[in-house]
Amino acid sequence: MQTYLGDRVLATSSSRVAIVLRIAAGAVFIGFGPGKFIRHTAETNAFQRYGLPRPSEFAYAIGSLELVCGLLLVLGLLVRPAALALAGDMIGAIATGGRVDGGPVHLVLAPALLVVLLLLVRSGAGPWSLDTRLGQRRGGSGGKVFFPP
Repeated sequence: MQTYLGDRVLATSSSRVAIVLRIAAGAVFIGFGPGKFIRHTAETNAFQRYGLPRPSEFAYAIGSLELVCGLLLVLGLLVRPAALALAGDMIGAIATGGRVDGGPVHLVLAPALLVVLLLLVRSGAGPWSLDTRLGQRRGGSGGKVFFPP
């Protein structure tokens, strides 16, 4: 049986735990994302302290990523790609902020979110999500890119 990449992205587990995890994680990112814009100077200074290139642009990019992908998690839309992108964000937070500043945000919250995000990459959005609705609406495999099972 062949499956398509689009089907894999929209596929989801029947676990209601995934719903709680994705909404909670999404809310955290929606909460932290605006800080990159509202407190832009402080965030830019932090990113500069971490040794990141072009810290001002980096702060805007990370803020945008956290807002957009956090919203996608809450909505249950494209959860796997959003969770994967945010997992990369958390690896970066641990490797930069955790290394330089330490503290509970970088060394407790970020690793906990990383675990949750990796679980979401594995399980998908859960039964009550836009991914599930889109998958049901599509019916069969309508994607163009073959992805072996």
